[in-house]
Amino acid sequence: MSSKTKIVVLHVKELIYTGIFAVLGILFIVLLIIMFLPKNEDAAAVSNMTQMSTNSYIPGVYTTSLILNDNIVEIEVTVDENNINSIRLVNLDEAITTMYPLIQPSFEELAQQIITNQSIENVTYPDDSKYTSMVLLNAINSSLEKAVKPETDADTEQSNDGASDAVQ
Repeated sequence: MSSKTKIVVLHVKELIYTGIFAVLGILFIVLLIIMFLPKNEDAAAVSNMTQMSTNSYIPGVYTTSLILNDNIVEIEVTVDENNINSIRLVNLDEAITTMYPLIQPSFEELAQQIITNQSIENVTYPDDSKYTSMVLLNAINSSLEKAVKPETDADTEQSNDGASDAVQ
């Protein structure tokens, strides 16, 4: 009946180092999760763009101005009742294309996708021109918001008639 006793020696210094590294590892993982989760602002922008794709337009030419380095560049969007016909840059100066070399190719790629899809949703752009494309896409979106037809007057009249009947 001899039992061998095993003795485990734990060094306090090693336990402290292990605890510190475990806490740092957990904090690192939490930080990565927070950084890469989508934000609510992105969801709101996508829903706004989705809503715009289902609306009909007031035919015309709508422009939005971008100010780049004290130069004004206008983005012109031409629409008819149901379609986006063309999107183009107006007043694009040589100084702007020199200072912002990605603006022209990024714009052409975005315009082609929007005209093909007839919508701003699901537009893709390369990572190397992400911010340029986002600025251009916001300007195009602003022009299209000007072109969107408001709700029909028949819906508003029906709700007003109901209110006037209740007052009488």
